[in-house]
Amino acid sequence: MQKCLRQPRDKLHSQRVPGRSRRRAIRPARSTPDAAGSRHTRTRRSRRNRVQSVENGCDSVLTILTCLGFDTQIRTFLIIQINGLNDHVQLTVTGANCGLPTVGAVRVVLEPKPGLPTDPNNPRAFNDVFTDISPLFVINNESGWYEGWMIHDITVPNVAAPRNGGHAQFGTITQRDAAILSRMGTGNNVPGNIFTVDGRAAHFPSATDHFPDVQTNVVPLHVSMGAYNSMQQSDAHSYWEFNYQGTNWVHPLYELPFTGDFPDNFGKAPDAFQDGEIGKLQSIVPGPGPGGEENKPQDVGDNPGLPRDPDKFDADNGFDAQREFRERGVPSGLANEIYLDVYERLASFEPQVRNLQQRLFDAYAAEVKLVSGNDDGIITAAQGDIDTPTDGFTDNTRLFLPPTVFDRFAGTREINDGLLAPRFAPSQRAWILTGARVAVSPAVSASAGRDADDR
Repeated sequence: MQKCLRQPRDKLHSQRVPGRSRRRAIRPARSTPDAAGSRHTRTRRSRRNRVQSVENGCDSVLTILTCLGFDTQIRTFLIIQINGLNDHVQLTVTGANCGLPTVGAVRVVLEPKPGLPTDPNNPRAFNDVFTDISPLFVINNESGWYEGWMIHDITVPNVAAPRNGGHAQFGTITQRDAAILSRMGTGNNVPGNIFTVDGRAAHFPSATDHFPDVQTNVVPLHVSMGAYNSMQQSDAHSYWEFNYQGTNWVHPLYELPFTGDFPDNFGKAPDAFQDGEIGKLQSIVPGPGPGGEENKPQDVGDNPGLPRDPDKFDADNGFDAQREFRERGVPSGLANEIYLDVYERLASFEPQVRNLQQRLFDAYAAEVKLVSGNDDGIITAAQGDIDTPTDGFTDNTRLFLPPTVFDRFAGTREINDGLLAPRFAPSQRAWILTGARVAVSPAVSASAGRDADDR
């Protein structure tokens, strides 16, 4: 057996490579070191990583050239060795194969299925997502996994007249909402801009962050790209489909106050761990969360006689009763709408409620009810289908964000905590990799022919 010495991890920069319709480059997440200090020495290494895949019978090659030799200050406890904390315990995420640097890519490719749109901005289009990362250690214990996340930072929408009753129309804010937002901070929160909680210019997660007091001021919405593990030689390869059939959905947002990085109120540091609230509430039995009445496990729990299966999304005509009715999450566009209520509709949604968590709980229950038509807090597969008319609309197209609005990507190291939300969301504390979307223009064909899977 080859004996490998512990080596420091290095900062990676993936260079743009043409030949894909759309992809994301990944580099390790960065932040400032803990007070105890991190163990790093400067090294210089280089490596060329070549990933080959076969998509519908067409060979396509992606080549990534990494430029190394930079000293990183990755604060995430999973990545670096911190004196006195984890400097004499085995490595668990990066550092495999004698300390090779970790590099990867995520490619988002439009799937040209017969009868479906070929415009990625159309929520009815089907998109294939390929993740390739090397090296990552295999996760062995407690059924842990790695998980990828497509991240959309909510924006300030256009102003429109309110609905009857004063609530903003879907995807908009009222004039009174806009006036309040414009007075925040330095005036960043105007229609078209990325929304920030302090009204200042957007500050994305960066090396200058310090948990929990110095954090990003944007509001991220996470769509899971599925769970995966590494293979024996520390390569991780994952395939996932981005579409309206249950995958372009978001975890129940009411889980966030119990992940460890969602504050009790606006402008406050998160304290869920200090308050003993980690995992205090879960969505194993789907429902409206604290903003509504809890459902009975006998009604919507995981029934041994009819196991819950969120992949039972579609069905033949006339057999909607066989589709899954115990979905835990909500469509991405509806999650975005909930966030608009919480953060941006300060006049048109519960103006008397100033507590951040209460606004989240109330908005979740209210917006889900507009789609489901009842108080159970669940969007069933039939109700969430893109062709189903809800809330006065002819279909549900509005409920799904297209992949083109997800501009960031992160990979996390997850444990089986019962939550669908990212671990420690919305912070970077469980991040192992991160990167930004790079569009290939003009688009390049990434597949040919047709397989037998028409799902």
